[in-house]
Amino acid sequence: MTSTARDDMLSGGFANPSHASAHAFRAAMDAMARPGTIHQVTGATPPKPLSVAAGVLILTLCDPDTPLWLAPSHDLSQVRGWITFHTGAPFAALATCAFAIGTWSALGPLSAFPAGTPEYPDRSATLIVEVADLHAPGTRLTGPGIRDTATLPLPDRASFAANAARFPLGVDLFLTCGAELAALPRSTRIG
Repeated sequence: MTSTARDDMLSGGFANPSHASAHAFRAAMDAMARPGTIHQVTGATPPKPLSVAAGVLILTLCDPDTPLWLAPSHDLSQVRGWITFHTGAPFAALATCAFAIGTWSALGPLSAFPAGTPEYPDRSATLIVEVADLHAPGTRLTGPGIRDTATLPLPDRASFAANAARFPLGVDLFLTCGAELAALPRSTRIG
């Protein structure tokens, strides 16, 4: 490993972890509670191809007890090193992950991820999906946390609708682009 690669792995975390993670956690929970809203986050400088928002979510939500799966688009040595150094999150197979990250095309079908069980629906995966734009014309969303309707540009409307139809099972998703994030919990109706 070159000294530059090592320096990249060791840098880019929160300068003030308790303060930054509290703000990031609030943004993530607000996004999950109000699907379709877009939130700005700061504080992380992760290695490419991770966006700032994806890096912030990883630093905030992942720890040594949260197995993480990296899609091929993000399964790079510098990303693995950065995540390991800053969070200690173990890398896992797709079928056993608590979190997954990648581009939509690299993640594969939502049905491949843990969706919980009838007894334990909370034992499902949360996906961090890197997208090109969060402000493009979007798909209509309704459901808990949405007054009337909201919209988000979803990469595959049918897959998200099938995930919502499985409720209370299914996966929850964060969509990230640059320093912005939005969330799509499985309870959101796509339509």
